Parts: sequence; C-alpha cells; structure tokens
Amino acid sequence: MRTTRPIDLPPAAGGNGISLFVVGVLARKEIRDALRNRWFLLYAICFAALSLGLASVALAGTGRFGVAGFGRTAASLVNLVLLIVPLMGLTLGAAALAGERERGTLETLLAQPIGKIEVLLGKFFGLGAAIAGALAAGFGTTALVLASRGASANSTQFLAIFVLSTLLGWSMLSIGMLISSLVRKTPVALGTAIFVWLILVFLGDLGLIGSALALRMNAAELLTAALANPLQVFKIFAISGMHRSLDLLGPAGLYASQTFGAALPWLLLGVLLAWILAPLSLSWLIFRARGAK
Repeated sequence: MRTTRPIDLPPAAGGNGISLFVVGVLARKEIRDALRNRWFLLYAICFAALSLGLASVALAGTGRFGVAGFGRTAASLVNLVLLIVPLMGLTLGAAALAGERERGTLETLLAQPIGKIEVLLGKFFGLGAAIAGALAAGFGTTALVLASRGASANSTQFLAIFVLSTLLGWSMLSIGMLISSLVRKTPVALGTAIFVWLILVFLGDLGLIGSALALRMNAAELLTAALANPLQVFKIFAISGMHRSLDLLGPAGLYASQTFGAALPWLLLGVLLAWILAPLSLSWLIFRARGAK
C-alpha cells in the first residue's frame, strides 16, 4: 500500500487565497507518488519502448523509400498516443482523490491549514507534470535515436505531436479527477476510468460511423460529435498539422477545413483546453461540497 509522507507547511498556508507555495509542495508530493506508482511507470516504459519501435520502423523505411524519419514516426505516434496517454491520464486522475479518501489521509490533509482548492490544484499540477515528464522521456529518447541516425526533416511535426499529446494527457487527467471526486473507493474509480477509456478509444471512430449511418448525420453534425470526444479533437488536430487536406477524416474533416480554414487549429486548441478546464472546474465544485466524505 502506498504511504503518504507528511507535508511541512507554514502556519499561514490555509488562508482564503491560493498559496502557490502550498500548491507547489503538494505538486512535488504528487510527482514523488507518481514515480512510485508501478502502473504509471509501466505506462511510461511501454510508451517509450513502443515509440522506439516505431522509430526503428521509420528508419528502416527511410533507407528503402527515402522518407524522413521524424515525419513517419510522428504519424505513427498518433495512434500510439490515442491508446496509452488517455489510459495514463484517466487512471492517475481517478486515484488522485479516491485513493486518499479511502485510506483516510485526505481527511488528515484537509485538517491542516490547506484550502481544498490548493489540494486539487496541487494534485492536478503534480500529476500533470508527471504525465508531461513521462511523455517527454518517450518522445525525447525517440528523437535522440532519430537524430543520431540523421533524420532531421519534419522535426517540427514531431514536437507538435508531443505538445498535443501532453494536452490530451491533461484533459484525460482532468476527467479522471472528476471521476475521483465523485467516487469514494479506488477500485470503483479505476474501473470507471477504464470504462470511460474504452468508450472514448474503441467507440470513438466506430461510434461516429454508426451514428452517421443510423441517424443520417450531415457533415456539420458529424464534426460536432467528433469535437465531443477529446481523442477525436487530438486526432483532427494532429492530422491537420501533418496534412494540408483533411480528406483522411472524411466529410467531417473536409467540412472543418472548408468552414474554418486557417482558424481551425485555434478552434481545436480551444476545445482541447475546454476539455481540461471544464472537468477540473466540476471536480472543484464537487470536492468543495463533499470534502473528504
């Protein structure tokens, strides 16, 4: 069982405002806890290993077909990110509050001169930094391997996929923390997180295709449905950065590019940020009302 280390805080840390010092202390604690979390380490190692595998395939294709390694690897990483990063963020977020509530340490933490908003923000920033670090390790190692083999073209696309992957991980973390604020038991929270992951990942494309056929949705309605899934937002954003045309995404992609044009990346960025802020705000409202209960 994971133990919680005591936190030394100044006496004035629990005022009416938000103490950045307290948030920082709590964030560092969450980073340490994440580094001791075997599942998180497993996700990070699997992501790095699979990224290196994709880079090896891209480098092999470079010699045979003359295609730059960074571009091919960035395209391949999109599907890998869609599988691993949401699971990483959802499970970390789901255990953030529920785990401490179940162990009784959340009640002890809130008895200290710490505000609930500081607890929530500390957990989010700490776990968000852990996710960004894990992704940076995977992307960075892969980039070093590609650069050592002379692959230099399309490195900007590779960096853009990393940034988008981090935003996707934070949105999934936010949804996971919303689940954690509603559920008391850790197994229930993790089970709910995995169920949400299955819905978002495996019913994303299939669900859109089925809905389009059953409901006879037009392109605008199909795009609206796609924006309701943060994984689809990430996918559209990533593909739009690698291809000038969104023909690969079908009618919804063509409608998006023709309707919004150059403003499409800003729209997608705004939707992705909304998927971070909205669940986190709901988590705060629920956590403020429930506390350690």
